[in-house]
Amino acid sequence: MSFTLRFYSQVFVVAFLVCFIGFVPVAWTQNKYESLHKFTVLDGKGPEGPVISDAAGNIYGTTADSQSGYGVVFELTQNANGTWKETVLHRFQGTDGSGPFGSLTFDAPGNLYGTTQFGGANQQGAVFKLSPDGNGRWTETVLYSFCSMNSCTDGARPLAGLNFDQAGNLYGTTLAGGSGSSGCTTTGCGTVFELMPQKNGNWSERVLYNFCSQTGCPDGANPSAELIFDQAGNLYGTTRGSNGFDLQGVAFELKPDGNGGWTESVLYQFCSQQGCIDGSGPYAGLILDQSENLYGTTSAGGTYAGGIAFELTPNSDGTWTENVLHSFQDQDGNTPGASLTPDRSGNLYGTTVFGGSMGLGVVFKLSPNSGGWQETVLHNFLNQPGARPTANVTFAPDGNLRGTTSGDVQNVGNVFEVVP
Repeated sequence: MSFTLRFYSQVFVVAFLVCFIGFVPVAWTQNKYESLHKFTVLDGKGPEGPVISDAAGNIYGTTADSQSGYGVVFELTQNANGTWKETVLHRFQGTDGSGPFGSLTFDAPGNLYGTTQFGGANQQGAVFKLSPDGNGRWTETVLYSFCSMNSCTDGARPLAGLNFDQAGNLYGTTLAGGSGSSGCTTTGCGTVFELMPQKNGNWSERVLYNFCSQTGCPDGANPSAELIFDQAGNLYGTTRGSNGFDLQGVAFELKPDGNGGWTESVLYQFCSQQGCIDGSGPYAGLILDQSENLYGTTSAGGTYAGGIAFELTPNSDGTWTENVLHSFQDQDGNTPGASLTPDRSGNLYGTTVFGGSMGLGVVFKLSPNSGGWQETVLHNFLNQPGARPTANVTFAPDGNLRGTTSGDVQNVGNVFEVVP
């Protein structure tokens, strides 16, 4: 099920609440917008993840659906006249993966890595690698198929992209599976996993943490976002559920214990304030600044129940303090489902799945301003084309913002560029 469909019911509730709460002023612009590629189903449908660029400015991404129903990996290259040409690098067939949602990741030689939510040998998701042959062709290798153990204790249904450590190991999360409580789904409450390359060319998996390992799931449940490292090698992430409830969620840290294991700490429990004004249901991952502060979004909660952008600041006693940077209120965006993207000046950029002038989502900018933060809507999606961006924006080599929209009943998504 796509991200957009999961939130339709929530949006109607939010829209109803906003009518009675009222609006506050917000800065509006309609920055230069260009659709680089409009999908047609034949070449992909419904991109849910972000795009990435190589050094030459070529664009790479995935679509969660396609004519076959399994999704594709695509590349966009720019023609001499400024238009863009799409090449499908790989069409998933189900047994090699299905429904890629997360970001792609390059390694140093130029191979691409990613995950699929479904498919694989056990139909519970896979990690894949795409290798170029130098002649324009790419070869896919399935590195790991989840749910290969009894009761899916190795994890199931990875939604997010992957991160490398310095040794070349891959780290990620699964939405389900693991050996935690089975109260979240029929196959568990999710995991953090590591994939390690072996000398024979295979990859071995180990689970670093099983969510809902404590009664009531105060440690979090159902992570859907990728992980980040700090300089000390600790991992940070979010889960969209916790305490037995969907759309509460936590921000967490995993620290290596020196003996091969990892210890989880909950940095912040969302929806811990009345009315969830501190946010709830973080679908997106975190980013880290040079002062070790964490930033992210929640898909719901906040003053207007349309989600928030937040900052988590570490305290000297080991606790963390949350600061709500912005509460979305529908006309300036609603339901942010993606992580934030920083620039060198300290501004933060992001997207919302819904809201804006047409209810089809926005691209926004948050700027530090006299001790607070000012939101500016850079683009309102008007379906011309483009509707409902579920993924974060990324910077092109020229400094413009690139992203994807998952589409709606009138279109099946596109790749766009906005001048910030």
